[in-house]
Amino acid sequence: MTTYETTVLREGLGFGESPRWHEGRLWYSDFYRHAIFSMDAAGYEERFEYEVLGQPSGLAWTPEGELWCVSMTDQRVVRPKSGETVVDLSALSGFWTNEMVNDASGVAYVGSFGFDLDLMLREHGVAALMESPPPTTNLVVVGADGAILQVVPDMTFPNGTVISGDGRTLIVGETLAFRLSAFDVAVDGTLSNRRVWAQLEFVATDGMCLDADGQIWLANALANECLRVREGGEVTARATTSQHAFACMLGGEDRSTLYVMTAPTSDRFVVAEQRAGHVEAVAVAVPGAGRP
Repeated sequence: MTTYETTVLREGLGFGESPRWHEGRLWYSDFYRHAIFSMDAAGYEERFEYEVLGQPSGLAWTPEGELWCVSMTDQRVVRPKSGETVVDLSALSGFWTNEMVNDASGVAYVGSFGFDLDLMLREHGVAALMESPPPTTNLVVVGADGAILQVVPDMTFPNGTVISGDGRTLIVGETLAFRLSAFDVAVDGTLSNRRVWAQLEFVATDGMCLDADGQIWLANALANECLRVREGGEVTARATTSQHAFACMLGGEDRSTLYVMTAPTSDRFVVAEQRAGHVEAVAVAVPGAGRP
């Protein structure tokens, strides 16, 4: 197994999420600064991009170059530049909406928590999740015009999501099932043929990205690490981080820098008032591919 160790590029985030490499900069949401930011490749310059009062998460650009963002707490996808709603997903989301990716035609895939994880852990502890399966929720397929195209049920905390370079396969992390699940993507963006892409052992699959070898780098929300995983579940590389890892993205000029969003915990009752989040990075051997 190949091993790496990240370097902290930037401190002072509330909770960084949904890193994306776009137009030569790393873009990301910050839950508790309620805004979208970008920074240069070395982390020297952070730039405020847009405010999102409803707690920003998943980011995606349309084919026309318009940014969409998941507004978590009010369960919408919004256009941050104008504040307009693309789609209201409150009737289809179990608790808060979360991650999003879109395909080359602009069809977006949006997940949600399914339940209040922080509150459950605070009241009942990790044992509650181990003793019985957590509530499931939907993965919602949203057309480029904001119409709901499909609702995929029975997802266990659908989180980080990637689309293969040919656009034919979508892979989504089911965080609390410790697995990655794959779907075939039809021409209209709808999903079929659900299957297990990788079953892992006590790895809470969080934000992730795809590389040119078809392997996935994923943040393990239970540890200070990102793992590189081959289809079937073999872990081929590990990048250790200074704090728990919650999302990662391959970026930089040649897409061979693994950027990682880290924080002491994801518990909002602990970190919402802190500024302890980091952006960390390390150079890796295989560049990024696919979407995001």
